[in-house]
Amino acid sequence: MISSFFKDIGIDLGTANSLVYLKGRGVVVQEPSIAAVNNKTGQVLAIGEEAKKMLSRTPQHISVIRPLTNGVISDFEMTQEMLRYFLKRVGKDRLFNYRRAVLGIPGNLTEVERKSVEDAAVGAGVRTVHLIEEPVASAIGANLPIHEPTANMVVDIGGGTTEIAIISMGGIVTSRSLKVAGDRMIGDIMQFVRDEFRLAIGEPTAEDIKVLIGSAVPMDGKMELAIRGRDLASGLPREVVMKNHQVRTALIKSLKSITEAIREVIEVSPPELVGDILKNGIYFSGGGSLLRGIDTLVERELGVKTSVVPDPLTCVMRGIGAIIEEFDRYRHVLDNPLRPREIKL
Repeated sequence: MISSFFKDIGIDLGTANSLVYLKGRGVVVQEPSIAAVNNKTGQVLAIGEEAKKMLSRTPQHISVIRPLTNGVISDFEMTQEMLRYFLKRVGKDRLFNYRRAVLGIPGNLTEVERKSVEDAAVGAGVRTVHLIEEPVASAIGANLPIHEPTANMVVDIGGGTTEIAIISMGGIVTSRSLKVAGDRMIGDIMQFVRDEFRLAIGEPTAEDIKVLIGSAVPMDGKMELAIRGRDLASGLPREVVMKNHQVRTALIKSLKSITEAIREVIEVSPPELVGDILKNGIYFSGGGSLLRGIDTLVERELGVKTSVVPDPLTCVMRGIGAIIEEFDRYRHVLDNPLRPREIKL
């Protein structure tokens, strides 16, 4: 009787996409973390997929914004408004209240940034908020044995950050949070097209290029894509054809940064855990790991078996969902005040 009125939810509040998990029902919301606002009236015009369609296509009085930057809340009020919208979609009948929420966060957030995430969720209508670091949630979602005394190395490439962590005995031993991820790759493609073809393109076009013909290593067969944008010399529309090897050239700097960060995390880890990594391998999750051949690139550079988990886009959410369904079992991995060893450059 009580459970029918009080619901537990899990929220993966990502820079690119946000997902909501409702206990007993699974993932009920999966939308881009984007909002469109009328600057004259302050009215929120659209959130999620509808707002994404407006990206780079709005008049001056409408702004399409991302309330989260690099996994951190940059616009508190809009983040709270976005959470309210998602929770309203989940509980359309409003017959129940949200008793408990588990939110995934990057591993390098300060206490102030963590508090802002909690306050946003409470302001949206949640009674109690628990935080889980995304690498741990990703490992749980990938069904890795995180409670055993063995190394589980996870690389979660999201929209704003790449989270790298070695997990053992239910906690993070060594970690690194890198502000090089999917959004940086899209920016690299936009800059490459500007420099190489003297053509200006928007984020949606750059994302299509990455998804359709992007790869981290040479692939069998040639792929190419016709792209349209504004000629920087004439200011008129122009179409060019971009090939897959050109996309690799655009992405090489970001991919090298991720590979080097993985190497650094391994180098400072205890020797026994490094031996476990050689045996167990490295697991990639997150939307960025959908880039073709990224596991092959890392395996070739580091000499460690590397694989992408099934359905990497929802891996963190599956881990949060497992925590929601079996809260008492995973309670000890939430809100851990002990900070893992973090690499500082």
